[in-house]
Amino acid sequence: MKTELLIGIVGPCSAGKSELARRLREAGWRVREIRQEHSGVPTMWRRLTDPDILIYLDVSIEAAMAREKLSRPPAWWVEERERRLRDAREHCDLYIDTSAMTPEEVFRRVRTALEEMEAV
Repeated sequence: MKTELLIGIVGPCSAGKSELARRLREAGWRVREIRQEHSGVPTMWRRLTDPDILIYLDVSIEAAMAREKLSRPPAWWVEERERRLRDAREHCDLYIDTSAMTPEEVFRRVRTALEEMEAV
């Protein structure tokens, strides 16, 4: 049953976490958007949320810059990907690079994966 699982969504800025969280909630799942990218504590995602399923949405720096309409990435984006998000990336149950995907494509892919996980 969807509502029994707690799903955590983590990833770098502009990967689509908020949009995916909104769509999953509307479809009946319990979701926490984890803002690990803003924390210097690499395991914050686990300490605060400890989700049943962890989804890691990734995005290339180039795609993130385009989504944010930036000419240069903020300096901390490199640290965000390398240090702040490493633990979550290594422990995720589902990894998706959203760089070339629409929000609808991301949602469909995640929904299918979650339905398959629930069926097990």
